[in-house]
Amino acid sequence: MEGTVFAPALEGFKTVKSDGGEILTKPFLEVCKQILPVIDKFGAAMTLVKSDIGGNITRLESKYSSNPSKFNYLYSLVQLEVETKTAKASSSCTNGLLWLTRAMDFLVELFRNLLDHPDWTMSQACTDSYGKTLKKWHGWLASSSFSVAMKLAPDRKKFMEVIGGNGDIMGDIDKFCTTFTPLLKENHKFLASVGMDELKAS
Repeated sequence: MEGTVFAPALEGFKTVKSDGGEILTKPFLEVCKQILPVIDKFGAAMTLVKSDIGGNITRLESKYSSNPSKFNYLYSLVQLEVETKTAKASSSCTNGLLWLTRAMDFLVELFRNLLDHPDWTMSQACTDSYGKTLKKWHGWLASSSFSVAMKLAPDRKKFMEVIGGNGDIMGDIDKFCTTFTPLLKENHKFLASVGMDELKAS
């Protein structure tokens, strides 16, 4: 394998924004998709996260495909729903973008933990990042199933070998976190501006 598992996402970041600095729908979703193979390497521990991310990408993609020119910009998917007062519906694209962004927050935090805490086990890194990101939005049921799943986290050393390929894994993780974080912050800022950033899981 050429480079690390992050190589396709790092390449994808280059086209995420328009010349005017707006986040484009398709490239953004493509970058999120490039993370799915990384999540796969976690095995059973990330089954919930993977299905959640996959489902939200599919929801946003199908809306985008219905009218690519109209939904070229990521936030146009949300603006339409805000105008039609459907943004808060559980099946809305707004909800999909919100939870996709939160799941990505969790992953960025997790990878940052792997960079900053070389002595932590994978379970520790997962649990800490969950506590900092998704936990406050989850109800008791989601939290407890997540805690159980984290116990299935793979051995850290083996995981790093698998995702490293023949590239500089620590360098790529750092680049990934540094490049993705501002995009996720932008999403949160936009979702907050339309009153959607505080929504909790049902």
